[in-house]
Formats: sequence, C-alpha cells, structure tokens
Amino acid sequence: MSFRLAGFRPAVVNAVALVFALSAGVVFAQNAKGQAAQKTPAPATTAAKPAAASSAPAAAATPAASDEDVMAAKPGNATAGQAKAAACGACHGADGNSTDGQYPKLAGQHEMYIAHQLNNFKSGARQNAIMQGMVAPLSVQDMHDIGAYFASKQSLPGVADESLVTQGQKLYREGDTARGIPACMACHSIDGRGNPGAMYPQLTSQHAQYIEAKLKDFHDGVTWGTEAHAQIMPLIAKKLDPQDISALATYIEGLHVADKSAPVSASP
Repeated sequence: MSFRLAGFRPAVVNAVALVFALSAGVVFAQNAKGQAAQKTPAPATTAAKPAAASSAPAAAATPAASDEDVMAAKPGNATAGQAKAAACGACHGADGNSTDGQYPKLAGQHEMYIAHQLNNFKSGARQNAIMQGMVAPLSVQDMHDIGAYFASKQSLPGVADESLVTQGQKLYREGDTARGIPACMACHSIDGRGNPGAMYPQLTSQHAQYIEAKLKDFHDGVTWGTEAHAQIMPLIAKKLDPQDISALATYIEGLHVADKSAPVSASP
C-alpha cells in the first residue's frame, strides 16, 4: 500500500495461493527475537537536505505536464538518469536504498510510477515542500530518466516485527471481507513487486515507518490528485485501524524477493 500506495482489486486468498507463495521464490525476513529493528526518525532540524540546495544556481522551473504527456514520453535512459538523480541521493540513497525510514526506498520502483509521482509533486497534486522544489526544473524526460535509473536498482531487504507478522500477512494476502478490505496482493502482487502496467507500485522491503505514515495519511483522507487511481487507497485505508496499519507496514518491510544473482545449490 506505498509511495503513492496504489489501490487494490478485491481478492481473497485460499490455501492454494499460500502454496503458490512458497513456490514463487518469496523470502520473508523476520527478526529472530521477534522485535523490529529500532529506527529513530531524524529530527526536523537535522533531516537530510537535498544535495542540490547548496551550490549551483537553481534551474528555471518548468510547468507540470499532463498525465497523457507523462505516459506518452519515450522510455527513460538509466545512464542519463544516474547523473540527474544525484541530488535525490541525499534523502533516498545513491542507489535508491534510503537509510532513514521517513524517506522511501526508490530502488526497484517502476519507472512510470516514479515519473508519474514526480509530475504529481510538480503539479501540486501531491504536496511536499522539499519535493516540489526538487522537481521544479525537471522535464518529463528527466523524470523518466530518473525513474529508469532507480528501476535498475534492487531494494535491500528489511526486517519485520515477528509479533505482528500473522496479522499483517493475513491482511496482505487475504484482506478482510467482513470489513470490505481487499487483499493488498491483488494489486501489489504476492511478492510485493507491484504491477508496472497498471502503475501499482512496488512495496517489497519498503520502510515500515514510511508505509505506516502514508497509510495514516490515506486513512485521514489525504489524496494524491483527483484521478480515479488516486482515490483507491483512501477508500481502503479508512477501513484500517491503527493495529492493522502497524501490522501491514512491518509485514511489507520484511517481504522481499530472493536475490536472483545468488548462486543456487545443486540438488543432491
């Protein structure tokens, strides 16, 4: 439920789906002592500052594009995006793996989703004072290049609070039909990788602190624009109670995909 946390289609998972999960290469990391790793948000006065704010003169602002223009732009170039994303590293990490839980991980996030959200910040559909300043000079192609760069990276796995895993897993995989809560995996996939074609974002390994903050925002009615896509999460999140939100957030942080580059042991 993320970064903009996209919506869900109703789905109830039965035992067959759980068996599929085990065969799909999903790895779920839990703290051996059943406790989440302690994370302390940076104080407001010491939070990371965007690197671009210090030296060179700011580039001229350009107007936000339409959603259609963002969708129609040519695919981004990850090599070009690496240089354009340099300023992003101050908060999100050079490779998109932020170390501060208040800033989302961008590594592995879908290019189109990143470009769309950057344009939302630029248009004001999504409010964030720092981000609005950062995206002001970006063109649509810049946004796609930055998205392509972060999409080429792999998110580092997080650790879940074992005491909340059961509740979080049930909501993520099955939802709660009695309360009208669909399964998160219906849109964000069983391993949390999302659906790039439908612009449902990757959630896997995202910081629990960030997920929890966004779910609380959605619960309280915050929306990221007027489009139909932006209305889905607020409708769902308002049905979640504080315990649901905490359980989902930590479950998502501990959800990650096995590293495909790791060697596979031969069968005996």
